[in-house]
Amino acid sequence: MAAGLLSMPRGTYLHLDGGLEERFRCAPGAGGWRYVGERSDGVRTDLVADTRWRQIRVELAGPEWRIRGGVTGRDLVWVRGDAEHQARAVGFLGESPAFLVALSRTLDLRPGEGASVRVVQVTGPSLATLTVDRRWRLTGITPYETETDPLPVAAYELTDLATGEVAPVHVAGDVVLNAPGIELTDLESPPNL
Repeated sequence: MAAGLLSMPRGTYLHLDGGLEERFRCAPGAGGWRYVGERSDGVRTDLVADTRWRQIRVELAGPEWRIRGGVTGRDLVWVRGDAEHQARAVGFLGESPAFLVALSRTLDLRPGEGASVRVVQVTGPSLATLTVDRRWRLTGITPYETETDPLPVAAYELTDLATGEVAPVHVAGDVVLNAPGIELTDLESPPNL
């Protein structure tokens, strides 16, 4: 997944709507990548992606609701409360930036390429689910100078196909630098590329 030395990025995202903080840590491993985050309102995200960045194990837990699920073949299967659900989708798209990282990486786009995908969007403390279509387009990759090596930042356009609304998403390795309603406010170690 990454060349050279691997780090375990830790940091804080600010959810601009509501002013919630999400403390997170993520790291690649032998079988894929894992992200663990907890927001200041108690909503927790635990996402495990395999070596192809498919969301094979996801757990979202709020004060009253919990979702557990993952990709099995071409379907996304999940349990919310006592009910089991299934949809033809590539993964979840939740409020945590973890989902943006996993989805952008699983598409493996080249600059100028785009792809339309169906995802299950999860929102709010009730962890409500809705199957939606999104278009990802990689507009470019820009290297930014750092104290060690240049940091490649991938710029995406994320389009809601139901409304036509387009939003920018910037990802550096396994960390989202900014996205709609999300701002990276603290990063204790560099992202894994």
